[in-house]
Amino acid sequence: MPAEAHFLTPFKYECLEGVHTALNGVLPPDIRVREVSPAIPEFHARFSVTSKVYRYKIYNDPVMDPFQRYYAYHSAYKLKASAMREAAQHFMGSHDFSAFANASRNDRAPNPFVVFLQGALMQIEVEGSGFLYRQVRNMVALLLQIGREAIPPSIVPVILESRDRKELAKHALSVPPHGLCLVSVNYREDHLRLPSDCPPPSFGRTHTVSKCKLPFY
Repeated sequence: MPAEAHFLTPFKYECLEGVHTALNGVLPPDIRVREVSPAIPEFHARFSVTSKVYRYKIYNDPVMDPFQRYYAYHSAYKLKASAMREAAQHFMGSHDFSAFANASRNDRAPNPFVVFLQGALMQIEVEGSGFLYRQVRNMVALLLQIGREAIPPSIVPVILESRDRKELAKHALSVPPHGLCLVSVNYREDHLRLPSDCPPPSFGRTHTVSKCKLPFY
């Protein structure tokens, strides 16, 4: 799962490779810094964001793939992807998503909202300017019920207009978190420009191998 962070430093660095190595040296092994880059003062890892892309994976087969068990929700019941795509269109645009989150009003617009298949693996991808707590998981939960043909796609605008979390709870409960991941974060272009007289970004230390011998016995 990609993520960005920023920090201020009183030091002026001519090279960022040492900082890059030091950060990875103190982080736990399941967290790695892939890039360290200078930024202008206006950049903020949270407030410079223009949109985020989330993806939820569903393994739609009677038998769960053991290699997907930690990264995809298992639905043994055959899902109707066309109904889910039809329902997803109702989420597009600017709405009050209060019914889909345990938080206050949100009129941010998911765009686009895509349901695509790769064999038994169904992936639901949504991009938006922001999301409330559990909003994506609640939307996916409703799409699952629609895919199972338990409720029609037309239920989506009814729940949206209700602005009531209890209305959603009549039809679906939030899906578990392990199928959800953050795919990417998009930032304002003018906040991504590099400052003048700054060191180049570090992508990790590089070394040149001049000779490699493989002795055979």
